[in-house]
Amino acid sequence: MTDKPNLLFVYGTLLIKHNEFAAYLQKHCTFISKGRIAGTLYDIGEYPGAVIDNSGGYVYGSVYSIDKPDEILPVLDDYEGLSPNDPQPQEYLRLLSPIETDEALLSCWMYVYNWPVDRLKIIDGGNYLTYKSDSSL
Repeated sequence: MTDKPNLLFVYGTLLIKHNEFAAYLQKHCTFISKGRIAGTLYDIGEYPGAVIDNSGGYVYGSVYSIDKPDEILPVLDDYEGLSPNDPQPQEYLRLLSPIETDEALLSCWMYVYNWPVDRLKIIDGGNYLTYKSDSSL
């Protein structure tokens, strides 16, 4: 696995075209590949949360190359609730995670859900866009 701290794996609202932060991502990042990571995807309500685990499932999303990580990641961190003003423990953590693509295993930044999941609905199939298009959300 090559360490590339300028890569970002997104799996949720940052993939939705009408989301202003997804538009920001598209403007400042370049799509690299579809990807996946072993884990479980949960329905948090307005957005999903991914937990990395060995449950046998996968979370699916996209890998992007970030043009200027030092400028872009703090904006995305604020969107994901990682500012110093957000409640502790923070809802998400930004971690370097091993993302599988058809070509390679890539080390990517990923926002991982950090709160209890025992009362949350699992998104079967691990694909948020499919889930949104199949449901009446």
